[in-house]
Amino acid sequence: MMEPVLRINGANANPNEGEVVVDWPKAVWNLGMLLASVALIPFYTTPGSVLLFVVLTYFTLLIGHSAGMHRMMIHRSFKAIKPVERLLIYIGVLVGMSGPYGVIRIHDLRDWAQRQSKCHDFFSHRRSYWKDLWWQLTSGFKFSNPPSIQIEDSLYQDKFYQFLEKTWRLHQIPLALILYYFGGLPFVVWGIFARVSLSVVGHWTITYFCHNPGQGRWKVKGAYVQASNLPGLGILTYGECWHNNHHAFPESARIGIEKGQPDPTWHFIQLLRAFGWIIEVKLPREENSREDLQEITKQ
Repeated sequence: MMEPVLRINGANANPNEGEVVVDWPKAVWNLGMLLASVALIPFYTTPGSVLLFVVLTYFTLLIGHSAGMHRMMIHRSFKAIKPVERLLIYIGVLVGMSGPYGVIRIHDLRDWAQRQSKCHDFFSHRRSYWKDLWWQLTSGFKFSNPPSIQIEDSLYQDKFYQFLEKTWRLHQIPLALILYYFGGLPFVVWGIFARVSLSVVGHWTITYFCHNPGQGRWKVKGAYVQASNLPGLGILTYGECWHNNHHAFPESARIGIEKGQPDPTWHFIQLLRAFGWIIEVKLPREENSREDLQEITKQ
C-alpha cells in the first residue's frame, strides 16, 4: 500500500471539527495584489508587458511551483543537486503564494484531511466556487483538535529555506526593480501584481475543479475526497490537471501518465535529468503495490 509523504500526525485530530477564520496577513497580501492589478492595469498596459506577464507567469508556475515545490519538495518524487534544488524552490517562492514551509503546511494539511473518512468543506472544496475561492484567498482553518506537522530536517534546518520562509513576500521587490529597469511601471504592474494575482487565483481555481466530481480512473479507498482529471487543460496547467492520477500515485514525478495527457512539467524534469542535475526520478508504483486503489474505469 502506498502512503503519501507523511509529515502529519493526526492521531487525535479531527479534520471535520473547527472553523474557517480570517488570516489577515494572507488576506491583505492576496487582496492587495488583486486590487492593485485592477486599479493599475488600465493605466499601465503595453504589448510587451502583457507578453512578459504570460511568459513569466507560465514558467514561474511550471518551474517553481509544479516542479520545484509540488513534485520535488512536497512529494519528493525526484531529487536535485543542491544548487538546482534551491533555485527551483526560490522560483517557487517568486510565485507569491507562500514560503517553502507555508506551502508544505497548506498542501499537507489539505491532503491529510482529504484522505480521512470525512473532512470540512474548507478542505474538500464542497461549497460554491466563489465561496471556496474567498476562503482560500483570505482565510485559514482553526482546528478544534489540530494535527501536528513535522517538516523533515533536510528542509527545516536549511538556513536558506529558513530565510525564504521569513522573507518570501519581500522577494517580489528585487524582481520588481529588475522589471522596472527594463520596462518601467507596465512591467511592474503586469510582472508582479497581475502575475501573482493570476498565479494564486489560478492555483485555487484548478484545485477547486480537480477536487469536485469529474473524470478519473482511480479511487483511493477510504478517502473522503476523490480527485478528478480535467481533460484539455494539460498544457495550461503544466500537467497538474491530471489530479485523479496524482491522488492515486503521489510518488510519481509524472502526472500525465495516460496516453493523451500532456505533462509539460514532466518534460522539464526529463530535461534536468538529461543534464545530470536530478536523480532518483520516481514513476507510478507497480500493480502489486496498489492495494489502496480501486480501478473504476479505463481511460
